Amino acid sequence: MEHYVNIKDATIKYHVIHRKIKNPRLEFREGTFNLIIPKDYPDHEKIILRHRRWIYNRHIRMQHLLAASKTMELEQNRSEDEFKELVRICVLSIGKELKVQPDTVRFRKMRTKWGSCSSKGNLNFNTYMRHLPEDMIEYVVYHEMVHLIELNHGPNFWNYIKSHFKDHKNYEEQLSNYWFLIQEEIKK
Repeated sequence: MEHYVNIKDATIKYHVIHRKIKNPRLEFREGTFNLIIPKDYPDHEKIILRHRRWIYNRHIRMQHLLAASKTMELEQNRSEDEFKELVRICVLSIGKELKVQPDTVRFRKMRTKWGSCSSKGNLNFNTYMRHLPEDMIEYVVYHEMVHLIELNHGPNFWNYIKSHFKDHKNYEEQLSNYWFLIQEEIKK
């Protein structure tokens, strides 16, 4: 069910979704704000009031990401096979640099992330990455390859990233922008 809340200078639309869960949660997904609550939850507005600051800050961030994504373009001509070959080349090259190799490399559509690394050393890459510029693909592959050394996002992990990508925060920001662009243009 669709609702609205006014916070500061913004009117924010949100959806209340009832599910068979124990605890309520707030989420911003693909530019949409959802409040997910247990089926028998009495007053969802209390949750909204309690988390007004978080909601507002996330809303503003989403508006900035959506605006920035409008100035970007997706790679439309790279085939899935070309993308997979590019990732494999990056994996080999980065593997030599970091002195690690994944056990397996898989490709699949992912709903919430560009890639993942399992504790068993398996890498998964989102097939939507094929629409990214080559340097963004390299950044995601490097990020996941570093997870073969450091599974978490602690200081050591970011030291590896910074050693290769001095402007890694810019890459992270651009990946967020591309994510929104893909939601708008590809995943319709």
